[in-house]
Amino acid sequence: MSHGTPGRVPVVLNKAEILDHLTELADELAGRNLSCRLVVVGGSYLALHDLRESTADVDSLTRLTKEVKSVVRQVGERQGLKASWLNDSAAMFSPAGLDLDHCEVVYEHSHLMVLCPPAQQIFLMKLLASRAPDHDDMIALWPRCGFVSAQAAVDAYYLAYPFEEHDPFLVDYVQQIAELAGG
Repeated sequence: MSHGTPGRVPVVLNKAEILDHLTELADELAGRNLSCRLVVVGGSYLALHDLRESTADVDSLTRLTKEVKSVVRQVGERQGLKASWLNDSAAMFSPAGLDLDHCEVVYEHSHLMVLCPPAQQIFLMKLLASRAPDHDDMIALWPRCGFVSAQAAVDAYYLAYPFEEHDPFLVDYVQQIAELAGG
């Protein structure tokens, strides 16, 4: 199969495939004497935590160097994945106050460490994006967040994204999510 062929069926990644591709990436990084630490968010976070079956890509808050992007592309070509199967497009949406010391290590190799922020941070990022699939993701995340109320979640949201315009309906929206999550 020719990679990058127009009309190619998009590949989705489940937890096992994400971990396999990360292992291949880590081995390639080791072969080039490169190291990388990724902070993974989005659908890949949910897949790695068994909250979603699959995702289209692995989003990282970490800006990828040119060298790491090259290795990512190489792994993608070998595995029939799009060049951006691992990307840093989420970096611009990193919540203010995210402390990497509070992140969980979900994958560790001598040349690659993959961290995941606390569920609350992922919830806030999903709330910021508020695309159609984010709604179901927020319902899945809610029980892991530990917010004491919808208002507490919204207060955390405005601390994480202080330049966002105030939305008078946001508390009601988050309350609906909490209720759908059984909380």
